[in-house]
Amino acid sequence: MIFFIILFIAVVIYFLLIFPTQWLKVERVRYSCGIGIRALQISDLHVEKLRISPERLTRLITKGAPDYIFLTGDFTQKSRHLSKVQRYANAIAKPGIPVVAVLGNHDHRLNFTAFNQLIHILESAGIQVLSNQSILVDNFQIVGIDDLGSKKSKIDQAFANIDPSKPILVLTHNPNLVLSIKRKYTYLMAGHFHGMQFNVPFLFRFIDKGKLAADGIYKGMHSGTHGKFYISKGIGQTGINARFLIRSEVTLHELY
Repeated sequence: MIFFIILFIAVVIYFLLIFPTQWLKVERVRYSCGIGIRALQISDLHVEKLRISPERLTRLITKGAPDYIFLTGDFTQKSRHLSKVQRYANAIAKPGIPVVAVLGNHDHRLNFTAFNQLIHILESAGIQVLSNQSILVDNFQIVGIDDLGSKKSKIDQAFANIDPSKPILVLTHNPNLVLSIKRKYTYLMAGHFHGMQFNVPFLFRFIDKGKLAADGIYKGMHSGTHGKFYISKGIGQTGINARFLIRSEVTLHELY
């Protein structure tokens, strides 16, 4: 009898806390804004606690066939996991779709040598890393702003060469950045909050994740003072390697 009770408890724990980290959701978002692309956002890989395999990501990307892939930070915070970052970077780049990335707060916890190794790994896989800079692609501009929480954000520098007459897509990790941007943008993608990894009401009133989270803005689409922004629930986990009432996510943005 005790065995079956223990087994039942183990099954319940698995389905409540572990299964949501494996049951990957492809969230689909549509926003009419004139950028004219389908973009796959992958945020918060945290490869040391990621239960989605590199091969699965390659298959998902190949099947979804987006025009661009955007990685919005937090690859790893430990140098010993850089080889795993390399496997995921290669898997994401394998389908041959352009990939652009920004860095997150966990990435900036790496020491100087490991941080440079991370950049090298991403760029060697064909992933373009933007750090407070912009690029022009097709008919729109991508602005990559470094992590706010790590005090690496330089908004004016990132927008220095922007043409306001063309659509502006902003990539960053911490969505609280929208409270500091004083420039118009067309659309912004961020992550960081994991959609409240343990989906307990009012949790972010007790855990400090900044003003947005405290105000209940921690996932999905929102309207800011200077443009629309989307907060991904993330694909990996931080802290305890579990999720409660929230699934891992990658997001397909249809920005026509």
